[in-house]
Amino acid sequence: MRSPNDEPSAGNSPTGVPAGTPAAPQRPERRSPRRRALLFSGGTALVLGAAGLVIPAPYVLESPGPTFNTIGEIGDSPLITINGEQTYPTAGELALTTVFVSGGPNGAVNMGEVVASWLDPEDAVLPVDFVYPPGTTRGEIQEGNAAAMTSSQESAVAAALDQLEIPFTEELSVAGVMEDAPAEGILEAGDILLSVDGTEVTDVESLREALNETDGAPARITVRRDGQEQTLEVTPVLGENGTYQMGAYLSIDFTFPFEVEIALENVGGASAGMMFALGIIDKLTPGELTEGRNFAGTGTIDADGRVGPIGGIEQKMVGAAAAGAEFFLAPEANCDEVVGNIPEGLEVVSVETLDQALNAVETLAAGNTAEGLARCSG
Repeated sequence: MRSPNDEPSAGNSPTGVPAGTPAAPQRPERRSPRRRALLFSGGTALVLGAAGLVIPAPYVLESPGPTFNTIGEIGDSPLITINGEQTYPTAGELALTTVFVSGGPNGAVNMGEVVASWLDPEDAVLPVDFVYPPGTTRGEIQEGNAAAMTSSQESAVAAALDQLEIPFTEELSVAGVMEDAPAEGILEAGDILLSVDGTEVTDVESLREALNETDGAPARITVRRDGQEQTLEVTPVLGENGTYQMGAYLSIDFTFPFEVEIALENVGGASAGMMFALGIIDKLTPGELTEGRNFAGTGTIDADGRVGPIGGIEQKMVGAAAAGAEFFLAPEANCDEVVGNIPEGLEVVSVETLDQALNAVETLAAGNTAEGLARCSG
């Protein structure tokens, strides 16, 4: 028998001509103009296709990122450290979830990467203008994400302490004034807002209610400026959202009775607020909130404990499941994106407040089912 590498033997040549007999010369095959054109166009298409795969594409790609246990450690240090107050041992996980984002101002992606993400059910492909306003720079994104993370941490501490009924102070201050707004030339950056027509204001909601009470009439705004109280007059105007406004940028300043440090680098945005708050509560209360079980979640939070929607929840659920989470806390406002996209083996509960999130963790950690807890439904 012949193997594929055998040489032909005498009298059995591949041309059927006896070995040693010269074969008649063969005329080279001539390609037709049509065939040459097809070969040329096919080669050109291959070259253009290959080039297209490396050309920058106007898309943003989102893929599952890592999780971080808020009651655990990063490196050799706790993610959350509380100084000046009694803390208690914790177990299990209360993990915040993240999303890897590439493209747009963060650095262009090419069509090859876009196609790969299109084919990956765990990724999302979005037009860059859908995610970032035109002209946004990478520096602006980083600065905005860092500011949002700082704000979310402060709001998380406030929400946690409010949930535990630990007193702290909260002041509403003027960060700036809009051009041609009612407050221009009257309020100044750094003013601490104290009251409107005698009604105390401590947060944005109480200020909004007080301004709406004026019904557009001139309002007496009492502020503390350079340590001295002053009463100024501002006439609010009706905004596009149907509420009366002064045209001032506001910020909330908290003073807490002890120090809470959150050590999380290279992660931006406000979506970890709820999980920070749960981690702080766990550390400040006796017993193990999770009973050693693994929870993950996402959601913004304000000082009053309201949980808000976030982006990339599909990728965050995938990342949570991959990290071993049993339960996932999702903002109720994201339920439309949750339905039909829950990874196998992950139990998802929807929440609107920190109180609901805390109740869900306590219920599930105790071994009870999710029956009676809010769920996302189609």
